[in-house]
Amino acid sequence: MLRIAHHPAYIHPLREGHRFPMLKYELIPAQLIHEGVVTATSFFMPKLAQRTDVLLAHDEAYVQALLDLTLDAKMVRRIGFPLSKELVDRELYLVDGTIQASIFAQQYGVAFNTAGGTHHAGRDFGEGFCLLNDQAVAAAYLFRRKLAERILIIDLDVHQGNGTAHIFAGHGNIFTFSMHGEKNFPFIKERSHVDVPLPDGMEDEAYLGLLESTVEQALLRYEPDFVFYQAGVDILATDKLGKLKLSEEGCRLRDKFVFKACRERGIPVQVSMGGGYSVHIKDIVNAHVNTYKTAIEVFGF
Repeated sequence: MLRIAHHPAYIHPLREGHRFPMLKYELIPAQLIHEGVVTATSFFMPKLAQRTDVLLAHDEAYVQALLDLTLDAKMVRRIGFPLSKELVDRELYLVDGTIQASIFAQQYGVAFNTAGGTHHAGRDFGEGFCLLNDQAVAAAYLFRRKLAERILIIDLDVHQGNGTAHIFAGHGNIFTFSMHGEKNFPFIKERSHVDVPLPDGMEDEAYLGLLESTVEQALLRYEPDFVFYQAGVDILATDKLGKLKLSEEGCRLRDKFVFKACRERGIPVQVSMGGGYSVHIKDIVNAHVNTYKTAIEVFGF
């Protein structure tokens, strides 16, 4: 059974310019049900993540300032959203959704969060509309509770997972892999365990060839028993911010490769949605829905 975290009504930032990309989090589950990909019974409702769990990946002073709404103005600007209790609660739901989905993945092979992929949040900072790093917290949760011994975070968003790399720099059991636009945000990169920088304008064939060789190498080198997959669709040619030129089919084949590589090795996968900023919302939603369809195909639901 496919298990998918679906969240309480999303809090849209006050700045109208951010309303459009946030809309996808409402449309993805609706489209999945409309197309008959899943039923309502596939979804579960997360809770607010526990402070003690968040602290497995984030600095205590930073987390407390978030919870108390006392972040300094410079950090609020770095995050890009006006700070509010509703926004912080939204992030706590995201984190718990990914924690729960990672546990479901161990039972079913793969599980999803309809949002998440907040990979720009580092140990003691938020950035790029990310306050807390859902997959980093979930990875630390599994590791601390001995539910996984060696974890690989595969981040295929067009933007580097700098926050994730910051959190796990030097970690001997949680490894970070980021394949991203070399000249894209963030402009000052962190060092992942594996970084694969891409030139602007890369198309399907070159991208998929590089993906297959580098992910295979990472799986062989780190031998994970759990994978977190950040499946951003901002690699599409239609994306306003991505600078790559992948087709919708290329994006689907990307997902298929990751899922097959993990399924063949018996590695459970938790999937968070990551970025997507195409001009037309249908392009974003369709690409994300394809990720679910591809997981169902590969894992045989």
